[in-house]
Amino acid sequence: MTLKQNFIPAAWAKSGAAAFQALSAWMDRPTGCGSVNAYEQGSILCYGLRSAETTVKLDRIDIKILYELQKNGRITNVELADLVHLSPSPCLMRVKKLQSEGYIEGYSAQVNIGKLGQTLTVFTEITLKNHRQVDFARFLAVVEKIDQVIECHLVSGGYDYLMKFVTAGIAEYQTIMERLTDMDIGIDKYFSFVVLKSPIIKAHMPLPSLFPR
Repeated sequence: MTLKQNFIPAAWAKSGAAAFQALSAWMDRPTGCGSVNAYEQGSILCYGLRSAETTVKLDRIDIKILYELQKNGRITNVELADLVHLSPSPCLMRVKKLQSEGYIEGYSAQVNIGKLGQTLTVFTEITLKNHRQVDFARFLAVVEKIDQVIECHLVSGGYDYLMKFVTAGIAEYQTIMERLTDMDIGIDKYFSFVVLKSPIIKAHMPLPSLFPR
């Protein structure tokens, strides 16, 4: 398989085989803020479909079940069965199978943070000094323990990670970043983008269009 340079971080292109090994090892991580396979959406935690072998197990009804559960994790089995055009018993069997096979990781409440008080959301671009496997692992080992880090994505382009912070305010965010830059975890530079308004936030993914059957 050939990876085009524009699909990997720019700095990685200079690292050759070591960079590819780091990317492969990083993508194999099953959990954590650096995982590309796991993502949280609303009231349900879903694992990404990792290969053709796993996707063929799901049919259109399974995808519809996952989609409806994303939107309302507290829906009753009878209501869910009606939405996916099944009788309650086979619907429940499908849900249990989806849970046992890891497509449904768990359920959680969607909290209205705005009602609790003011917060600050910041997107941060981070570039590392070096791009060996150990450098990425060392960085992730630290940031995944920070509660204020809500998302962390390895991206292509001119920097390595795009991170989402939610903090109590600018002072807390700055304290976190100062602590990270003072630590020996290989940060070369970072740029911060404070969110002023979020006109669109969707709590679920369009599973039927992503995985048509």
